[in-house]
Formats: sequence, structure tokens, C-alpha cells
Amino acid sequence: MPPNEMIRSVGRPLSPGAIALMLMLCFSWGFNQVAVKLALPDIPPMLQALIRSAAALPVLLIIGWLRGVKFFKNDGTLAAGLFAGLLFGIEFVLIYQGLRLTSASRAAVFLYTAPFFVALGSYQVLGERLGVTQWAGLALSFLGVALAIGVPQADVDARMLLGDLMIVGGGALWAATTLVAKGTNLRFAAPEKALGYQVAISIPILGLAAWWSGEAMVRVPGPLALSLVMYQAIWVVGITFTLWFAMVKAYSASKLSAFTFITPLFGVLASYFIMHDALTLVFGAAALLVIAGLFLVNRPNQPASAVTDPLLNVTKT
Repeated sequence: MPPNEMIRSVGRPLSPGAIALMLMLCFSWGFNQVAVKLALPDIPPMLQALIRSAAALPVLLIIGWLRGVKFFKNDGTLAAGLFAGLLFGIEFVLIYQGLRLTSASRAAVFLYTAPFFVALGSYQVLGERLGVTQWAGLALSFLGVALAIGVPQADVDARMLLGDLMIVGGGALWAATTLVAKGTNLRFAAPEKALGYQVAISIPILGLAAWWSGEAMVRVPGPLALSLVMYQAIWVVGITFTLWFAMVKAYSASKLSAFTFITPLFGVLASYFIMHDALTLVFGAAALLVIAGLFLVNRPNQPASAVTDPLLNVTKT
């Protein structure tokens, strides 16, 4: 993007259409954990993740081809892309196995601690300087996670806590993947190529995990399960991520990232109304702390003329 166009996009207010699109994206991402849980009776977790990656890859290739992306050009991103793909594959092993053990509502909150790890990692690894507001956001998010995991609750047992920790681990790996993408030559690659590395490398990793777990489908998946997996692959991975990057190029990144804090809220609400997950007062308070922390982490603490990196969720100085 030319510099003058970038400056215009930074200051451009969100149109009503852009706001509606961002709300739709956040709802789609929040509903994703519910989609995984609903498909589990027909498709085991590792096979479900494997099918998702295998179906998402051609979608990314087609979108990239239409946009003129040169996937196989030697641009110095191979090593970083392979490493990001390794992290991405292990991330989804943890997330999908964790969803087998914990509820979709808890997973929606714990997975979206990823910006917490991104902000902390960018400070340690990339030398980003965090403001007081962002440190306060990190503290609130950490407190929310500690409250949800550490305070005994009647409907939470050791099995669910293990699932919670696996989801948090998945969120940490999601953050690590983001840091690799932003701290290496991968940051110069087209979004479809950067994500294509991750999806492609995850396929053998998830296949090995499915084989190691001894997973098998005991019956032909029903239309609901198949449609939910296609939702994850084609809509979430292939389309919404591409729409997000297009939005980032057209509008202010700081204004867009402020919307993402509602994603776990949508996830909790979808889990409550669709999965009928029980929401205790302790977990409700913990979820609010995490969401408030994410809002503060995403909130820019410098003049609007500065450029905010939407993938790091912290303001560049």
C-alpha cells in the first residue's frame, strides 16, 4: 500500500457497512468453538481438524490465485513458514483435544487470551513498548484466567481443567505463530501465502495426531457435522481471514482491533443459547475480566496518526 493511502486508511472512520462486517466476523470466530463441539459426536477432534485444514487449503490457494499471489516464489519465507506451520499444527492439536474435555463457552474465553500472549511476547521478543493501559489489560486478562481456573466451581472437574489448560496452551501457540509471522521475513508475504504455510504444514501433523490417538469415524457423518466442518474450513479459515486482511488495508487498524474484544463474548453467548452451557457467577466474572483486559490491550495509547499493527494488537512506537 502506498504511504499516502496508508495514512488515509489509518484515519478513515468505519462506515456502517464496515461495522456490520466486523460484527459478523467476530460472531463467526466466536461461534467456531460451538461448531467444533457440535460436530464431535460424528467426527473425532483430530480428524475434524485434519478435514478442516485439508478443505481450507484449496480455498486459500484459489483466493490467492485470484489475487495474483505467487505461492511458490522463492522469497526467503520458507524456513519461517515451516516453523509457523509447525506451531499452527500443534496449536490445533491442543485446541481440538481441549474442546473434547471442556465446554465451548470456557474455550471461547481461554482461546482468546492469545492477544495477552502476543502483547507480552512482543515486549519480550520484538522489543515493542507497552503503555500503562496495555499493561493494565494484561493484568486483567491474567486475573480473569486465574479466577476461572483457580477458583473451585461445582460444575468444573479435573477433566475440564485439563481441557482449559490445553486451550490456553493453544492460545499461547497462536500468539507464538503471530510473533513468528511478524518477526521474520514472513511479514512480507501475502496473507494467503503466510496462512497457506500454516494450513499446509498442519495437515501431516494433524494426520499423525489422529493416527496416534487411534481415531476413527464409526459412522458416516451426518449433514449437520459435515456442514459445520465446512463452515470452519471454507468460511472461517478461507473467507473471514481474507476479509479481515482486506478490512485492515481499507480502514484504521486500531479502530478495527477494538472490535475484536467482543469475539469471546459472542462465543460465550452462542455456547449458552446453543450448547446450553452453564454460566456460573465466578466464570461470568472471569469472562468479563478477560474481555475487559483484551479491550485495554487493543486500545491504542498514542495519537491516531500513528500506525497500529493489527496482528500484534499492540501499538508500534
